[in-house]
Amino acid sequence: MIQNAVASHAVPAARPVDKTAFAAFGMREVNGETIDAAIAAAGDDLVCVFFWGVDCFNCEMAKQAMLAQPALVRELRLHWLHANVYEHPELGQRFGLHGIPVFLFFHRGKKLGRATGWHGHAQFAAAVANARNKLAGKPLV
Repeated sequence: MIQNAVASHAVPAARPVDKTAFAAFGMREVNGETIDAAIAAAGDDLVCVFFWGVDCFNCEMAKQAMLAQPALVRELRLHWLHANVYEHPELGQRFGLHGIPVFLFFHRGKKLGRATGWHGHAQFAAAVANARNKLAGKPLV
């Protein structure tokens, strides 16, 4: 009886991913096989990898908040990459992610820091500043 109820219960179709923020900030999609080359290709730019997942409410909120203040996000001068960790769980394992969204900062392959969650532009900008300070050997803010 339970099997019949489960078998007849339709699973809702996944909603399409809103890729507006990815396009607006020129975020290139990466996976476990392409992430290292994509980070290396950024040269001297500070790289931010946005780790997200399908149907992740907080990930959608982060994208919408970024789109609400695009000029402020662009002023940070980041080279953007993005990865769906539900589709590529090896990335979550590799980088020790315990939740999303997570933004990791890299320069020439070296991880410089992270911002976990989206707690507003000021918090994100501070994480970017700390990554740049770490790169320059300056004190963190």
